[in-house]
Amino acid sequence: MQTSQIASTPESELLVVQEAARLITRSNNAGSAIYGMLGIMSQLLGLNRGRVLLPDPSSGTLDIRFAYGLTEAERLRGRYAIGEGVTGKVYQTGQIALIQNIDDEPTYLARAVDRSTLPNEAVSFLAVPIVLEEKPIGVLAVHRLRKRERPFQRDLALLQVVATFIGQILRIQDLVAERTADLLSENRLLKNKMESHGARYGIIGNSESIQQAVLQALQVAETETTVLLLGESGTGKERFAKMQHMASKRADGPFVSINCAAIPANLMESELFGHEKGAFTGATTSKRGKMEMASGGTLFLDEIGDLDIDLQSKLLRVLESRVIQRVGGHKDIPLDVRIVAATHKNLQEAVNENRFRLDLFYRLNVFPIKLPPLRARQGDIPILARHFLNAANQEYGRNIIFGTGALELMETYLWHGNIRQLENVVKRAVLMSTDNIIQRLLIEQIFAQEDGIVEQGSVENNNVAYLKPGIAGSMPDNFRPYARVRDDEAEQIEDALRKNYGNKTRAAISLGLTPRQLRYRMQKLNIQY
Repeated sequence: MQTSQIASTPESELLVVQEAARLITRSNNAGSAIYGMLGIMSQLLGLNRGRVLLPDPSSGTLDIRFAYGLTEAERLRGRYAIGEGVTGKVYQTGQIALIQNIDDEPTYLARAVDRSTLPNEAVSFLAVPIVLEEKPIGVLAVHRLRKRERPFQRDLALLQVVATFIGQILRIQDLVAERTADLLSENRLLKNKMESHGARYGIIGNSESIQQAVLQALQVAETETTVLLLGESGTGKERFAKMQHMASKRADGPFVSINCAAIPANLMESELFGHEKGAFTGATTSKRGKMEMASGGTLFLDEIGDLDIDLQSKLLRVLESRVIQRVGGHKDIPLDVRIVAATHKNLQEAVNENRFRLDLFYRLNVFPIKLPPLRARQGDIPILARHFLNAANQEYGRNIIFGTGALELMETYLWHGNIRQLENVVKRAVLMSTDNIIQRLLIEQIFAQEDGIVEQGSVENNNVAYLKPGIAGSMPDNFRPYARVRDDEAEQIEDALRKNYGNKTRAAISLGLTPRQLRYRMQKLNIQY
């Protein structure tokens, strides 16, 4: 329909609104619905070259995402910084813009559509913000001839109605994408539970590194071999110890766990071996120790590297003789117990520094199993996060899902606290979420809080390769996430970026930094990459 023949009647405006409403309910995707709305406005009202601009998260610019009457080249040229030109200002301020003659307005950039392609008469430009939950999420803009008899206010009012429709379409599109991603994630979780070797024992993950550890654990589970679990804090050592027990012929016996770092040295002997009545002040009755309690089953000695040196020799005698004596007693008590030990410390280094007995080390290190840190478990973070989300929803009576970009952001994080930290972050996000969706921004806020905690000393433990902190390792133990930047860091950062082909996330991991910390340091050092 030619522009000069278009009627300016309330009936045509009502038809535009009716058609827009129909497109919302019947279109299968946002693109076709928005294209249809822009087309009907052009054909019935002469509001031409309609375009919807949305922010691009990767570049931070405002780009023409949907358009009617623009060539592909024109659409691609329509890119604006926030606050730039008329369009960028509308998005930044959330205010309407009415340019009655684009030739008289210096802030009108004519970037997408060259002026020479427009009619040789006064052309107007109208732009309204697309608002969702009182926040601009995009811009709807059109051209029209200035000389039309229809008042500008009627066009602006109609554009605001259509912008509201577009906002709802975009919201529906996001919800569908979030639900789809949620279902895909849940399907992956279910698939993992059906196919994973360790899933029946509560060990979730499909990555090669975790499956290798599971296979090693199951390989030795039915033997009486002493197993030493090596890994950073939070990597699931107790879960693996329980798997060793459940997969063994001792599964019907007790599983007893004791944390060697949690009990004072003067009480630890009684906890392990028990005591007789009157053995010390307060010993009013006899008491069985953890080792006796575990007889016929499995004893898990967590954080064995923190065991007092004197108790190490007594534990060694128990492992060799398979008998104990309670504190204050003289009777040998035979033991039938399988030992699984675990540590996050470098026992070889402790042996060299005379903090751990060499003979006990060899007794425990019969079959070492390396548990990978979460950052080395490629693809497992979304599966685990989905698992913890389901558990948190049940615990707190919620029905929350991950929003767009939330899981992707979690995959880039270093997770110094490993699985335990991931579980805590998901629980906190569920409790903090106000709209039944865990938004990417909420995860960013939680990470900002988490970045105030720094892992105390990464190590290499019996062939367990942990992250070697580069820049982060040279900072004081109590440094803040954005500690003072030194000039001599520039060369190290640039070298990491080159080795990782410009991938900032991988470069940050190699330096022991979060991606946010790396970006901050690049900005301070004026590193362009």
